[in-house]
Amino acid sequence: MTRRTVSSLSFFSLIVSCCLAQAGQSDYQPKSGQPGKDVVWVPSPTAMVEKLLDMARVTPQDYVIDLGSGDGRSVIAAAKRGARAHGIEYDAGLVEVAKREAAKNGLSDRATFAQGDVFSSDFSKATVVFLFLTPEMNIRLKPKLLDLKAGTRIVANTFGIGDWNADETAVLSENCDRWCMARMWVVPAKIAGTWKIGESTMTLKQNYQTFSGTLKAGAVVNSVAGRLRGENIFFAGGKAQFTGRVAGNSMEGIARSAGTDSAFKATREIN
Repeated sequence: MTRRTVSSLSFFSLIVSCCLAQAGQSDYQPKSGQPGKDVVWVPSPTAMVEKLLDMARVTPQDYVIDLGSGDGRSVIAAAKRGARAHGIEYDAGLVEVAKREAAKNGLSDRATFAQGDVFSSDFSKATVVFLFLTPEMNIRLKPKLLDLKAGTRIVANTFGIGDWNADETAVLSENCDRWCMARMWVVPAKIAGTWKIGESTMTLKQNYQTFSGTLKAGAVVNSVAGRLRGENIFFAGGKAQFTGRVAGNSMEGIARSAGTDSAFKATREIN
């Protein structure tokens, strides 16, 4: 994994790494702190990698993409859990190290790697994204991260993603002496806009996984406040509590009012 500060040695480091890879030298060993394109390379502790996989609840049905995959340890750990996993790494030498390690573990079919720039790479098909980048790099990636499919889990070692609050955090107290804060975000569905619920009109403004607005039924206007976890939605409006699921421009679930449950369905108005 990664990272810190642009270095004047980064171009030289890349040339050396490429030469080593092209020469097929298998004795190249990366060193923590070596310069890279935007940052220096610092590997995530093994305990942190496993914690992040646990937080993301990675299963064989997942496609895990590590942005800045370094020596490939997170990708390989995900593949060991049966997931398909892919690493994107700018340093060609590190890519070769990761490929060798995957082959050594018999995981080349599920753990793949590519040399590339994370800012220009397509990772839209990921169900889990790994990050160990600088805060500045995370902020640059935020628009692409928020455009991922609702429900995609993003996990990061230590550094946040701007003002987007994590859904879960944990601090490793054992087998970790540096870089010990684990964070996870679940990409929320996009729900801003005006919705029709029966004869009522609900208008919502969204701030990442939280939202607020109004629910208007005739002349009565009540405030609305709620939260998203991927496509799952929870909110209160008037005297009712709503629990449901969002699918594009439709929303449906159960509304509870005065101890009675009833089904509800909402449709977003398209301008």
